[in-house]
Amino acid sequence: MLKDRGVDVIFGIPGVHNQEMYRGIEEAGITHVLARHEQGAGFMADGYARATGKPGVAYVITGPGLCNIMTPMGQAYSDSVPMLVISSCLDETAATRGQLHQMKDQEGAARTVCDWSETARTAEAAYALIDRAMDEFWFGPRLPKAVHAPIALLEAPTEKAGAKGLPSVGPAAPDQTALQDLTHWIREARRPLFVFGGGARWMDFVGPSLRRWSAASFMTYAGRGIVMDDDPLCFGALLARPSSADVIGQADLVVAVGTDLSETDLWRNSLGATAKLAVINNNVETLSRLTLSEGNHRLMVHGDCFAAFEFLEEKLADPQQSDWSGDAVADYRRRMRAEIDAERPGIIPVADALKEALPADTMIYSDMTQFAYAAKEIYPMDRPGHWHHPYGFGTLGYALPAAIGGKVGIGDQPCIAILGDYGFQYTVQELAVAVELELTLPIIIWDNGKLGEIEDSMVRAQIAPNAVVQRNPDFCKLAEAYGAAAAAPQDLAAFQHAIKDALKAKGPTIIHVKSDIALQA
Repeated sequence: MLKDRGVDVIFGIPGVHNQEMYRGIEEAGITHVLARHEQGAGFMADGYARATGKPGVAYVITGPGLCNIMTPMGQAYSDSVPMLVISSCLDETAATRGQLHQMKDQEGAARTVCDWSETARTAEAAYALIDRAMDEFWFGPRLPKAVHAPIALLEAPTEKAGAKGLPSVGPAAPDQTALQDLTHWIREARRPLFVFGGGARWMDFVGPSLRRWSAASFMTYAGRGIVMDDDPLCFGALLARPSSADVIGQADLVVAVGTDLSETDLWRNSLGATAKLAVINNNVETLSRLTLSEGNHRLMVHGDCFAAFEFLEEKLADPQQSDWSGDAVADYRRRMRAEIDAERPGIIPVADALKEALPADTMIYSDMTQFAYAAKEIYPMDRPGHWHHPYGFGTLGYALPAAIGGKVGIGDQPCIAILGDYGFQYTVQELAVAVELELTLPIIIWDNGKLGEIEDSMVRAQIAPNAVVQRNPDFCKLAEAYGAAAAAPQDLAAFQHAIKDALKAKGPTIIHVKSDIALQA
């Protein structure tokens, strides 16, 4: 059934409870990737989904397997990633205690970190739930789902699922009346400004239209690359800078496209829109929240962002002038770059060196680490949907398994992982998967010997830093123990050389980078 619905890869770990889910995988022509921990399987499914746009599917066992994948499910939920988790469950739990892998409410536990969680009591119900999930992944919003199947049901004979084609209709078409109003607003605006989020990451065609309308733009971290950084009116991914609120306040029209503008997009309570605000989104909850909290004149456009922008392009074909200044935008970006460099010294030169060393189409997965916090504000993306980060839930240990899943999905396209020295050790065991699959995968470990972000936060809060320094292993020897290659560059030239070598290697390469590398001659 899964193969008929387009599933080519499943990430997971077999166990006695879910072994029946593995019957027929090879005959169906599906690849199974054996993770070393269910958390790793979940992040791999997440990374695969972000890289390919297809749902990431994971298999786990009853109880602890489900609990272990709940962190990736929460990450996928916060970042709107289509993930389908299929788990076994006990046949009954009310009248019996002490069963293997027993928990009080497996279905309810999963429901706390995903869109919905349901238990299938019949084969027909299991088929129907999977089809429901696949349809919702297509129509959106794209959020993780969980389907649980009792062990006895998995072991029982049944008829196979019927064939199912692609949905006959696509995502919801935006309201034409609202779009007509928005067209009028854009035509009248003297300082139009667009904010693009991750929900618009497939829209890599908007730059010419923005230039024709003389519109400025910001992008959330997840939306980077939708507008090129060299666009003269592009403010880049600096939305979370406090001063961006002042810039946005100068706009007489703000159009938010495919973004929730959540706390982790802004790091403040308000976007800063003081005049007209239009929101294009297929999530009614987002539309309601943003149009109630932002702006004086509000317009909700419910539906597919792609279709909405195509409508605007058709109706607004003539060039327009605005009061935005390219020199002012460039000056703002220079000042913010200097501000970021002062906040996190030594990171920007390494990010610049990384950009020079990587091919243009490289897929990047980063973890919760200071290097990523600075780089994702200033790293120039040449296309959208190519830097993936655990934005909302903010889980340590994300990048390595997610990059493995992404690399499995994209094949020969280059892919790298960026982690901190502490976060790497959350999911270090998944390095064995990359070795086993012989994945060409540079893994950059940014080593400052501590939980640097937490230490800085404690100092700002006038708390004596505590429990923020750890003893690290020898990362190069650890790589060798797993069968991976390793490098420990001492300067930026050696760093770039190590990256280029790793992109030609058969198998993963650990690149151990000390946080003071930019200061070395």
